[in-house]
Amino acid sequence: MKIAIAQLNFRIADFEGNLNLMKKAIKEAETNEVDLIVFSELAVCGYPPLDLLEQRDFIDRCMESVDILASCTSKVAVIVGSPVINPNEKGKKLFNAAFLLADQAVKAVRFKTLLPTYDIFDEYRYFEKNIEFETVLFKGVNIALTICEDIWDDQPVENTFARTRLYTDSPMDFLAKQNPDIMINISASPFAANRLNAREEVLKQNVLKYGIPLFYCNQVGANTELIFDGSSMVLRPDGIIADRFTPFAEEVRIYVLEDLMSPLVAGAIDPERNLNEEYRIEMMYKALVFGIKDYFFKMGFQRTVLGLSGGMDSALTLVLAVEALGAENVIAVMMPSRYSSEHSITDSVQLAGNLGVNCRLVPVDPMMDSFLKELNPEFGDLPEDVTEENLQARIRGVILMALANKLNMIVLNTSNKSEAAVGYGTLYGDMNGGLSVLGDVYKTDVYSIARYINRSAEVIPYNILYKAPSAELRPGQKDSDSLPEYDVLDPILYQYIEMKDTLAAIINSGFEREVVEKVITLVNRSEYKRFQTPPILRVSSKAFGMGRRMPIVARY
Repeated sequence: MKIAIAQLNFRIADFEGNLNLMKKAIKEAETNEVDLIVFSELAVCGYPPLDLLEQRDFIDRCMESVDILASCTSKVAVIVGSPVINPNEKGKKLFNAAFLLADQAVKAVRFKTLLPTYDIFDEYRYFEKNIEFETVLFKGVNIALTICEDIWDDQPVENTFARTRLYTDSPMDFLAKQNPDIMINISASPFAANRLNAREEVLKQNVLKYGIPLFYCNQVGANTELIFDGSSMVLRPDGIIADRFTPFAEEVRIYVLEDLMSPLVAGAIDPERNLNEEYRIEMMYKALVFGIKDYFFKMGFQRTVLGLSGGMDSALTLVLAVEALGAENVIAVMMPSRYSSEHSITDSVQLAGNLGVNCRLVPVDPMMDSFLKELNPEFGDLPEDVTEENLQARIRGVILMALANKLNMIVLNTSNKSEAAVGYGTLYGDMNGGLSVLGDVYKTDVYSIARYINRSAEVIPYNILYKAPSAELRPGQKDSDSLPEYDVLDPILYQYIEMKDTLAAIINSGFEREVVEKVITLVNRSEYKRFQTPPILRVSSKAFGMGRRMPIVARY
């Protein structure tokens, strides 16, 4: 038997476009005499559809798509994900389902059992839990058909205040009693750079436990802040990864089932990867570029504008934008003030030249002077403070938004995760934009990605890489005037945000109490700012936004 896995990029609610992608893959499978082709979780509508699932017309369109796909199965059978109405009188309105389509009809439907309700997932909001377990028989092959989380009943954890077993049931334990020959899992599992090996660990754990091959089909594509890397896999019954798809790419690959049924005798097709720090940074870089590119494509925009300050964050954002959209679709705007250093301008000009980007100069001092003149009756003799600093940032924000409106562009936000965590940013100024590129990237990783970009040639000027970070909103200003050095700040933030460690635990790991208390206080007090940021490209397992829900009004 020949089985194909189709790792495709679906757009949410683009029923016609999604069908065309699958029809093309089915035609390719027919040409190669494939028996069964597998598509990802909720492929007919794209993942995650969120509250679109509450609209009857949306569900009707999903079922129409399933019927159309069924009509295409005269030669090749299909496994595909779709929401489906729960026929029972009690429970949630929908099931998250996997359909087996063959001979132009629906042959079997299986429902998702484990509904993740943590981090970015909220599936129990929409779907009813499956309570019946039955394998699927296709051409004499007994298939344990599962959906994403169904094989994550036992998973790696990141912090001590978490459990490896989040569910009371294990769907595969029930299905294993029916002696399946293979496992097929259709998935929509997002990318996280700090959990690169977690997915493989889970897949191998299942294969070794049940002793049968696993075909894993994961969605690829970016849907707003969520980035799906794909990285679909096929595993032999001994846990060896027989094949691994290219991350962040659409692919269809074909396998002969009989070649995968036995343990591999003479070495793995794809040996274990060395998931080192360099690979993590490379994957983060690729994810950010992919996230920008897909966001603009799916939103129907082509061009972007961003502020180029001469600092590291805006420099990296510019490089990523050019890689994703092309230099011809990117405008960089330098907006110097009286506090900007000369090298900030020259460094920016050099970077723009290296990338072939249109770079424009719009000084903020004339506008700043006008604001101060008009506000003087209100400010009186009050001394200058952060108000004037924020005013400069907001003028820059107005300039960028005006250009974006006039030229039909999206402003890319350049703030990093370290700044967002401690509130080191100005609302309606440097925090505005249509998409936050680095909002889930700590400052130390910003530098690491920049060094990765410069690994072969000086793309980002070395002066930008090695000068002290500064907002340049007052004379001689440095980030370290207000914050701990980033090589101290970022590990504290990681322990508090990702690891959810306590104050005492962070101090015990080697940090000064006064520094830790300051950082945690800043994080907690800045929640109101983060509620007003643009969507953030998620590249970690705990990004600000939909995956971290904290109260604004709290005294914790």
